[in-house]
Amino acid sequence: MTTRRAALAIPALLSAPQAARAQRWPSQPIRLVVPFAPGGTTDLIARLVGTPLGERLGQPVIVENRPGAGATLGSQLVAQAAPDGHTLVLSNIASHAISPALYPNLRYDALRDFTHLALLTLNPSVVVANPRSGPGSMAELAARHRERALDMASSGAGSSNHLLIVRLGQLLGRELNHVPFRGAGPAMTAVIGGQVPLMSDSLPSAASHIRQGNVRALAMSSEERHPAFPDVPTLREGGLDLVTSSWFGLSGPARMADAIVERISAEVLAVLAQGDVQARFAEFGGTAGRMSAREYAGFVAAELARWGPVVRESGAQPD
Repeated sequence: MTTRRAALAIPALLSAPQAARAQRWPSQPIRLVVPFAPGGTTDLIARLVGTPLGERLGQPVIVENRPGAGATLGSQLVAQAAPDGHTLVLSNIASHAISPALYPNLRYDALRDFTHLALLTLNPSVVVANPRSGPGSMAELAARHRERALDMASSGAGSSNHLLIVRLGQLLGRELNHVPFRGAGPAMTAVIGGQVPLMSDSLPSAASHIRQGNVRALAMSSEERHPAFPDVPTLREGGLDLVTSSWFGLSGPARMADAIVERISAEVLAVLAQGDVQARFAEFGGTAGRMSAREYAGFVAAELARWGPVVRESGAQPD
C-alpha cells in the first residue's frame, strides 16, 4: 500500500470500531443517572421519559439516583463513564449551569466533558409553605421575614431553587436562611412535617402536594400565571421582579458516536411528541422540550454563560 493510501485508510480504520458499536447499540440496559434523591422533579421526569424511551430502543432504561453536591456527584460519574451510550445523566440547570460557578474545584467541564443529547422540559419554580405554620401569602412572608429571618428549604446547594432563595433574600432586603436537602423529596417531607416552614421547588415535583393540600403555593416564578394553577400569583404580582425556570435534559459522556447521538435525539423527540407524555407534562406544570442534540448543546452553553455571573454576583456558597 502506498504512503498516501495508508494515510487515507487510517481514519477509516479508527472509525470502524465506533461504527460497529453504534450498529449494535443498545446491547444492554441503559443506565440513566439522576443526580438528585428520589421524589423530586428530576426523578419524575427521568421515569416519565425513560420508560417509553426504553420501549422504543428495545432495552430498559434503569434510573439510578446519585444525589449530592448540587447534582455534581452523579454528573461527574457520567462524565467519567465509557462513551458507549449505555450511561446517561439527567442534566439540569444545577449540574450544568449553576454548579460550575458555585464549586471552584468541580471535576468536570459542563461542555467539554459531555455529549448533550436533548432538552426534556422547562419548568417554573414555586414558593410553597407549610399550611399550618407557614405564611399564607408573599406579603405575610415578607412581614414575618422583616421581624426574623425565615428558613427556606431547597433540593440542595447549587440548585436553581437555591439561587431563587438567594435572589428572594436580596429583593426582600434580608437574607433567607437556606436549608439544603439531598433532593426535593426530602425537602418537601420536611416542609409538610413542619420542620421547615418554606421551600422553593420546581413545579413538577410540588404539583401533587399543592393539589392535595399538603403545602400552600404562595407564588410562581413564571412570567404569567400558570394555566395548571391559575389561582397562584406570580412573584411579580407580589412585587418581586423575579422570573426564572429550571430545565432538564439528557446528556452522556463526551465522544459518543454520532450515530448513537442521532438515534437517542430522534427517539427522545418521538417520546416527547406522544400525547400521553405531553398530557403528563401539562398535568404537573412542565413544558416538553423540542431541541435537537446540536440545539441542546447550544442551549446548555448559553445557560452556563447566563448563570455564571449571577452566581458570582450573588455571593452564594455551597452549603
